[in-house]
Amino acid sequence: MLNEIYNETKEHMEKSLESLKRDYGTLRTGKVQTNILDNITVDYYGTPTALNQVATVLVPDGTTINITPWEKNLVGDIEKAISAANIGVNPNNNGEMVQLFFPPMTQEQRKESVKGAKGMTDNSKVAIRNIRKSSNDKIKKLVKDKEITEDESKKAQDEVQKITDSFVAKADDMFKAKDAEIMKI
Repeated sequence: MLNEIYNETKEHMEKSLESLKRDYGTLRTGKVQTNILDNITVDYYGTPTALNQVATVLVPDGTTINITPWEKNLVGDIEKAISAANIGVNPNNNGEMVQLFFPPMTQEQRKESVKGAKGMTDNSKVAIRNIRKSSNDKIKKLVKDKEITEDESKKAQDEVQKITDSFVAKADDMFKAKDAEIMKI
């Protein structure tokens, strides 16, 4: 019963860290990556569709992204979607494909990116703490229903706290690694 709560807690906290990892992927680092475009959708015959579902997205060098749509009539729509997403560059349309040229990041841009990563990390830690609260509530309900004793409840809550502390530490480690990656020139 308590082991189920522990396992569920770990599983949900693991998902929070995976979500944090995906969020980090949308941040710009020194080298351009295609996942900066992950949240961009294109109107494809009336349906919002992920950019990588309607085009080939390639990084030929560290500062350029080439987006070649599978249907040529989508070039303008892709260009509009990228402009609307406000990712910090203006798309260049040559009729065949859309190119994004990213200038090297300034120190100020790097610091802004680190601030964004810090905010994402803080949100993840809040989610982890909410999971802890939910788990503790389940434990308290077991005491109320007389399925476990007060002493077992205290031990169980201590165990949930240990799990929480380990996941908060993992989130902090992920932030330190991302900070180093962003600030590296």
